[in-house]
Parts: sequence; C-alpha cells; structure tokens
Amino acid sequence: MAFLDTLVDPVAPGRRSRTGGLSATTAGTAAALLTSLRRELRLLLRERFDALAALGFFTLVLALLPLALGGEVRLLRQVAPAAAWTAALLAVLLGSLRLFQADLANGVLEQQLLAPAPLAVLGGRLLGHGLACTLLLPASALLLPFYGLEPARWPALALSLLLGLPTLVMLCALGAALTLGSRGGGMLLALLVLPLAVPVLLLGIGTAQGEPAAPWLLGALLAAALALLPWATLAALRMGLD
Repeated sequence: MAFLDTLVDPVAPGRRSRTGGLSATTAGTAAALLTSLRRELRLLLRERFDALAALGFFTLVLALLPLALGGEVRLLRQVAPAAAWTAALLAVLLGSLRLFQADLANGVLEQQLLAPAPLAVLGGRLLGHGLACTLLLPASALLLPFYGLEPARWPALALSLLLGLPTLVMLCALGAALTLGSRGGGMLLALLVLPLAVPVLLLGIGTAQGEPAAPWLLGALLAAALALLPWATLAALRMGLD
C-alpha cells in the first residue's frame, strides 16, 4: 500500500507548495520512477527464478551449440556473434513472459496506470527489467573458451549487447502488454516480437563482427525505441485493461 500511496501522491503537499508547478511535476515524475525501480529490484531479488532462468537459458545455448556443430574451431568463430545474439533474444523473450501478469492478477497494474505519472512508473519497471538482463553481458564471456575467440573480440560483442539489449527489453515489454491476459500468451509474444527484433539482431551481429556503421545504427535504433516504445507499451496496457 505504501507503494501505491507514493504513486498517487509522489510529492508531499508541503513540498509541492514550496516549489513551482514545473518543478513539482518533475519531482513527482522522478519520485514515481525511483519508487517503481526500487520495487522492481526488490521483486527481482525476492523472485529470482525468472532472471536466473533467462540467464541459465542463455548460458546453456552458448554451451551446447559447440557440441552440436562438432567443435570445429573455424566454424565456431564464424557463428559466435550470431549464436550469442540469438541466445540473448530468446533469453530476454523468456524473461518477459510474466512481466505484467502478477500485477494484473493482484490489481496493482490498474493502480499504476491510474497514477499521475504512469509513464514514469512503467519506465522504472522497464529499467529494472533491463538491469536484470545485463547479467547476460558477463555470461557472454563464455564465448571465449567455448568458441575459440580471442579476448580482443569480446569488447565488440559486449558493446553490441549493451546497445541492443535495451531495445529488445522494450520490444518484449510491448509484446507482453499486447498479449496481456490472452490464452497462449507465450506463443503470441514470440510471434509478435521475433519479426520486430530482426533489425536489432542483424545490427547486433554486425556490431559484434566489427562493422563500422553497425554500432551507430544500433544506437539510433535504441534512441527511436526510447522515444516511442514506452508510450506504445503504456497504450497497450490501457487497452488490455479496458
């Protein structure tokens, strides 16, 4: 209840009276975002299964693929960036299946959408989910021993994941919002997100392979996603509750 009270009135009345209208609005938005982020991080620490399942899936895919390809070093080096990005896409998708389900069931999601700054609340949730997905960055170092890569090639892969994972998180959140409450939500989520994620996948692989234009395009895609996808996700959540 304290969380919901904070969302309804994130800035105390006395504090609002001492600041100007714009400052009070900005302070309220920042307070709602930080409150939502803290709640999301507490939930992640309390219910670690989803984050650990996505991390375990990512690690298993990277570990098993060399066995399926026969251990040929030249081939493994060629497919390493594609393997890492395909595993990352599926891991983020797996971690997003129940992104809004629990809050929909207990009524918290409706209260969040009625808050004065619902976009900030959603932003805190997406930020927390994105921070959980950054666990894939250190796990991607498994490419070095399993795929015979030189350590000098890992920074390019890490940069590609750093630029591309936030876009994947927002795409998966939009898909989770569009399929909220529907039967077979996991299959629908995959059908919605996978085609939209193809440009991110290709640019991420290009960045990991050292193509000069790919990181700039991946960064531009991230900027566009930051500007558009939170609004689209918020609209999808509202339609799902109507």
